[in-house]
Amino acid sequence: MAALSTTGRPGHPDRRRGWLHLFWLATVYGIPAILIVLPLLTFLMFGFWSVEEGRILRDFSFDNYFAFAGNESYTRVFTGTLFLALRVMIINVLLGFAVAYFLSRLEGRLKYALVLGLIVPLLMSYIIKIYAIRGILGTSGLLNKLLIFLGILSQPSDLFLFNLTAVLITLSLALLPFTILPIFIALEKIPANYLEASADLGATPWQTFRRVTLPMALPGTVVGGMFCFVLAVGDFLAPELVGGTRGFTYGRLVFSQFGMAFNWPFGAALSVILLIVSLGVIVAAGRLGSPKWLRQ
Repeated sequence: MAALSTTGRPGHPDRRRGWLHLFWLATVYGIPAILIVLPLLTFLMFGFWSVEEGRILRDFSFDNYFAFAGNESYTRVFTGTLFLALRVMIINVLLGFAVAYFLSRLEGRLKYALVLGLIVPLLMSYIIKIYAIRGILGTSGLLNKLLIFLGILSQPSDLFLFNLTAVLITLSLALLPFTILPIFIALEKIPANYLEASADLGATPWQTFRRVTLPMALPGTVVGGMFCFVLAVGDFLAPELVGGTRGFTYGRLVFSQFGMAFNWPFGAALSVILLIVSLGVIVAAGRLGSPKWLRQ
């Protein structure tokens, strides 16, 4: 006989579990689909449309992508931004690894107090951080005053503001915690007995670092570099506030299409190009994260 539920209807608990299972599936897959996949598909569709006399024409074409590829100014801004993000990533990986390695060697509460100090800036408003850095880089800012005090400069310089150098410094400072934390976590996961065993077998500190520490910290290093590159290549706020006319980047180009130009289809096409590059970086990071090649 079929099992009876408290309502007297056979199979009722099974149906309830089935509906609950469907509800959780709809929640798990539906929310990402609505909040992530649907907007991306919308951007993808917009990229194939065009604008004429302030109206969006829903005629499928590749004109926006051809316009980007055929305009030297756009491609120059794009490649320049990629190179800028690459420099930010290299600077932050080098600095981030040094800081993370130093923190991982500390003992006691001081270590985690300093790590907490790295997390606090991530909780602050991004605009406030950029304005703070802008104040440091200005002609009357701390950096110019320090260089004059050291005798490196005789008078304040505008080299550090309203150009790509200012964007480079700002992005490097703002994104540094995103690089340090993954590297620190990777270093913290290295068992101490691995390092001790390497020393017992006669390895020098450099050999231990190259053969043990670096391969095991590589995944976190790659993740930190990936975060830094992806965030830097699409950033428009820092270039807008500290870049000026000489610090124009791809993010500002995309932003201008959705703002003053009111050319959403072209802006969507530019966004899709940036998305493809970001996905390529993520895939490459996944492959580079394997430490096998360092063990050879």
